[in-house]
This record gives sequence, structure tokens and C-alpha cells, in this order.
Amino acid sequence: MSTSKLDLSFQPKKNTVLVSHGRPPWYEEDGHRICDAFVVGIAGGSGSGKTHVARQIVRSLGSIPSVVILSQDSFYKHHTPEELALAHASAFDFDHPDSIDMALFAACLADLKECKQTNIPIYSFTTHQRLDEPKYLYGAAIIITEGIMALQDSKLRELYDLKLFVQCDSDLMLARRIKRDVEERGRSVDGILEQYLRFVKPAYDNYVLPSQRHADIIVPGSNNTVAIELICTHIRKKLQERANHFRPKMATPHLYARPSGRKLEGPKQKLEELNLTVHPQTRQLQGIFTILRSKTSSRQDFIFFVDRLSTLLVEFALQFLPYAPRTVTTPTEAAFTGKHVCGVTILRSGGALERGFRRVFNNVPIGSLLVQSHTSDGEPLMLHSMLPVCVRKRHLAEEAFVFLLDAQIGTGAAAFMAIRILLDHGVKPQNIIFVTFLVARGGGVSVLRRAFPDVKIVTGGVDDVMRTDWPDGEGNPQGRQVWAMLPGLGQIGDRYYL
Repeated sequence: MSTSKLDLSFQPKKNTVLVSHGRPPWYEEDGHRICDAFVVGIAGGSGSGKTHVARQIVRSLGSIPSVVILSQDSFYKHHTPEELALAHASAFDFDHPDSIDMALFAACLADLKECKQTNIPIYSFTTHQRLDEPKYLYGAAIIITEGIMALQDSKLRELYDLKLFVQCDSDLMLARRIKRDVEERGRSVDGILEQYLRFVKPAYDNYVLPSQRHADIIVPGSNNTVAIELICTHIRKKLQERANHFRPKMATPHLYARPSGRKLEGPKQKLEELNLTVHPQTRQLQGIFTILRSKTSSRQDFIFFVDRLSTLLVEFALQFLPYAPRTVTTPTEAAFTGKHVCGVTILRSGGALERGFRRVFNNVPIGSLLVQSHTSDGEPLMLHSMLPVCVRKRHLAEEAFVFLLDAQIGTGAAAFMAIRILLDHGVKPQNIIFVTFLVARGGGVSVLRRAFPDVKIVTGGVDDVMRTDWPDGEGNPQGRQVWAMLPGLGQIGDRYYL
């Protein structure tokens, strides 16, 4: 979304995605979600300091996964011309529960809590109207909602894991409201006072203040350091209870039982059981792999043949796109309706397939996901997502075909997380085509196939071995365990970009 002069008027500071140290897995090795996002609801009077309390919580939590701060102000209803005239005359009641689209608020919050994407409306306090383009939100492990009616609606309360009410002196709330509306919303003091006496104060007495009985904790509107620390301690405890660790199960699946309870006989599962689509092993392909596997290959040769291989694989993967025979006469005026096609790369080694993808698909949008391993336990962390519009909007995602690009599937942890992210956006599993140079048969691909049997995996080759190693080379079990594919292609991202 581009920056405009309206930025201050639609509360960008309130609807925010704050990324800290990445989002750990929110799913089990069967692919199903095992934990929801942790949701905190903050209510209180206008000017009580709800947004300030939300940001204090984020700062005090410190090293945490991604956080979304969601403001109730975004969910004011679309206004008719008559309502707009009243709003500009400071004669419209924005503080009544009926002025807020509670159903949409609850629906968007429910999606975020279930780890799905959502698109929330953007409301302009200058024009008193919703803007046409919504704001895309996704990826929060913690969601903090704030608004005067945040605890008033029963459907919203059902979604909260922790309910807070910010209590503040009425004179201080009025002073804060005057300062905010004059500086940020261009209002006059007379208009602010008239609206406050006519609408704000009665709404606080009739709706907002009575909702504090639903709160788990009453937070002071100022000097609330102790309350914030207690809240953060509770949130950290709940996040720790929801932590999930299963990368070792993916790296060495033969050591763990199948869903039926039977263990694999050995580290190598039969190739046909993995349901992979392997490019025919032509002499051209064998020659390319020989050059790419060689330590002595120049960087120029490596880049050239990586681009060549990615082009071959993407062309080979075209077999999974739908098509219909059509006879055309040139020139023709016949209408044609197609499917949305896009690419998503898993950074950074997946970026090595982008040039080949663009050679096959011209002017097709490409997004990216940044998934990296935690420095202590090697678990995947989602650090960043920048997805194409046809994925960010669910009604388009349900019909989109997505080419997911990564250099290799070793333990499969990054691939697993990337697929789960696309499913959270509404992409159908049968419409995901994973294109990769290499797959480790002894790695996590068997777990990946059991979890997502409908996803197509197109690869240039299959290596057999996943080796466990330690960064210091001493086999020190106190260090971070890593896994390497053998013979593999080495660190493809480093070789391609450096």
C-alpha cells in the first residue's frame, strides 16, 4: 500500500504488524494447526491509553514472535451521504455500538486467531469513510485488539485469551482526546467538546464502563509498569506452553512411527511411495548436475547452469497446470478466462529459481517467504512474507496456482512451513506446485508427503542421505544441530549470490 497524505488520518499506528524474532511452527507434523494465535482484548474509554498499553506490552515482551495490533477504529461502518453530512457537522454518534461493524470485526479477528490471513478495512477520520483498498494482515503469534467496545460484544469476547480494561480519570481522558483530535484529525476544540458531551460521555457511562466486568485485569491508564509486567509474564508462559518442536522428526523420519504406529524399515523410503515427479534423467540433466556439484566450477558457470536447470524444471512442471484445447483464428475477438498463476520463492536459495521461472512465465507476479532456522534448536522461523495479491486475497487464492520455489528439500522444515502459509491463505493444496533442484529421500520429504499428499513436487534429482552435523565440527551436542544433504549441491544461495 503506497504512502499518502491520508496516512495519519486512518490510524496506521494502530493497525500494525510488528515482527520481532520470527514465528515458530503453529502446526504438527501431520500438517494440522495445533495452536491458535494468542489474543489480547483491551477496552477502555476514549483517550484512556489503550494503544499506549498495547505498545507497552509489545516492548516489555522483548524477544517474541510477530505481533498484530488491531484497532476497532478500522471497523466503523460504511456511511451513507446523510450520515456523512452529520459526521462532518460533529452530529454523528461514533461511540454507539451500532456504529461499528462488529460482525466483520469478529470475522477478521477469528481468521487471525486461526492463523489465517485477513484483509481489514481502512477508515479515514478526515473523510469519515472507509477507503477502497483494505489492509492485509497475516502471521501473528500474538494479536492485541483495542477499542472502546472491545469487551462489549460477546462474539469478540469469545475470541480473547486475555481481557484487559484500561481505567483512567475522565479529565485526563478528555485532555488526551482534545490533543489527539486537534493534532491528528484536524478537529476544532468546540466540535470536540460538543461531540464529547453529546455522545462520548454517555456512551462511556452506558456501554464502555459496564464492560469492565468482563475484564480479567484492570490496568491503570498511567503508572502501570507493574500491571504490564504481570501481563507479559502470563503471555510468555502461555506462548511457552504452545511451543512446538518437531524438526528432528522431519530430519530423521525413519526413527519415528508412522500414523499407523509402524516404523519405517530404514532411512530410505521407496521412491514411488514419495509421489515425486522427477525430471527424466537425460544426459543434458546429468551434465548440468555434474557441473553444479563440482567445487571447481566457476561462479559464472554455476549461475548459468542453475538458470538453465530452473528453466527446465519449471517447463517440466507446466504439466500440472489446467488447459483446454482451443482452435483460434487470427485475428480473433473471442473472450478467454484463465487462472491466476504466480510464483513464491523461499529465500534465499529459492531465489536461484526465479530467473528460470520468469523465462517460462512472462510478467507473472512473484512473492517471497523468508524462513530461517532458529539459532539454538534449528526449528524454522517465519521472519517475513511478501505474497502476490492473488494470494493475499482469499477469493483469488482459492483459484490461484502457485509455483513454490526452493533449491532443495532436505529436512523439509522450510518447505513444510511455506506450504502451511499458502494453505492459511486459502490456496488449494492441489494447486501448489513445488519446484526444487534436489530432494533428500532420507530426509523430511516423507513427512511432507504424508501431511500434504495433494501438493505436486517436481524435482531434478533425488539424493539418498541426510547427514547430521554440528557447526563447530566437533560433534558437540551442546551446539545447534544441522543436517546436510549428500552428495547435495552445497550452500546454493551462497554460491549463486556471492
